[in-house]
Amino acid sequence: MDAETILASQRGSVPRYTSYPTAPHFTDQDGLTIARSRIESLPDDEAISLYLHVPFCDRLCWFCGCHTKHTLKYAPVEAYLGALIKEMATVRATAGRRLRLAQVHLGGGSPSMLRQPDFIRLSSALRREFEVDDDTEISVEIDPSDVTEETLEGLVALGVTRASVGVQDFSEAVQEAINRPQTFEQTRDVITALRATGIHSLNIDALYGLPLQTEERLVSTIDQVLSLAPDRIALFGYAHVPWLKKHQTLIRDEDLPGTMERFHHAALAADRIAAAGYDRIGIDHFAKPGDTMGIAAREGRLFRNFQGYTTDACRTLIGLGASSISSYGDAYVQNIVPTSQYEKTVLDGRLSAMRGVKLTLDDRIRAYIIERLMCDFAFSFDALEEKFGYAARPYIAEARLVAANDRFGLCDASSNRFAIRDEARAFTRIVASFFDAYLDNGTVRYSKAV
Repeated sequence: MDAETILASQRGSVPRYTSYPTAPHFTDQDGLTIARSRIESLPDDEAISLYLHVPFCDRLCWFCGCHTKHTLKYAPVEAYLGALIKEMATVRATAGRRLRLAQVHLGGGSPSMLRQPDFIRLSSALRREFEVDDDTEISVEIDPSDVTEETLEGLVALGVTRASVGVQDFSEAVQEAINRPQTFEQTRDVITALRATGIHSLNIDALYGLPLQTEERLVSTIDQVLSLAPDRIALFGYAHVPWLKKHQTLIRDEDLPGTMERFHHAALAADRIAAAGYDRIGIDHFAKPGDTMGIAAREGRLFRNFQGYTTDACRTLIGLGASSISSYGDAYVQNIVPTSQYEKTVLDGRLSAMRGVKLTLDDRIRAYIIERLMCDFAFSFDALEEKFGYAARPYIAEARLVAANDRFGLCDASSNRFAIRDEARAFTRIVASFFDAYLDNGTVRYSKAV
């Protein structure tokens, strides 16, 4: 299995498959009509998940691929939060009742830059417009440079149960190259403070493939991350997409590791984390064996959504905020992206849904296959047929054909399942792409597969 040949092939750049179809292939179907009809028809006994997007940062990290904007003033953030709260009320009115929440995730941007009064305002609105109980998991993304005593008090008021702390890399040279100064000591102190508030689960995000990142610097960062004993670790590959994110042009191409260097860095970091006692979860996550994600992965209950791997089994994920994406099981809808247009729309009492796509049966079957490959590295033919009936049979035949024609030797098909070979799991996104009916039908560019 020649990694260099595989990564140099036309499949060397593929989607991350946090959805299928992936976002570039969402059509211009009437997202507002789709969102309204799906919210109105939610079953009374169905719990949902909520994603709240805060598209602001008080510093612009050059590696960032998120929909966010840099601001040195807090007034735009405060005004935006008012719109987000208004959107919650509109969702409740559309549903005709308070929907029960299984999970809530605050992402960004940097939601940790919210001030204490706004955390309290958000908490009150969340509980007024939705049903939140002791079983609701509330998670938030944390930039350690934002965290003060008031931040901690705000997180407690919101009822946060899980926090995800961004690290990226602790090397000063790498941090300077990505405009992300952040010391180990600062990060350690914030994690200690988060644990003192009663937050029972912590994740740390680290990146490989960054500019000026060497094997020595990466190993040092991973060892420092491990010393903080997080419950989960996400080891993401930096997605260099300057054609989509103009600020990434501030990162010099000559400072980025080459394809094979990047591949070896990923393997080195993953092996080091696993050797410390963490279970490997999918392609880029790790969890302590007793963590809920580790348990879910062993029991085949791991899922994938727009935030990556998750234990969230809810069929419906409603995204609130500018650019957020909702998943309704048989449709995806993305909200208005520009914050000013988003705010005007929701303050007028309307849902902010903009573009959507209704999934065909072909989409839903392929989405299931790709999700199982991304989560379990395999899918059962019996399970596919049990879920989709007779319609699954052509896809089982396709899977056998994929395995037979796989010139890289990445996968095989037995009598009852299609599986990625253990030694080929680093190329899971490439194998998933074999089932992507959209990939060869457009001009969309993607990040590196590993």
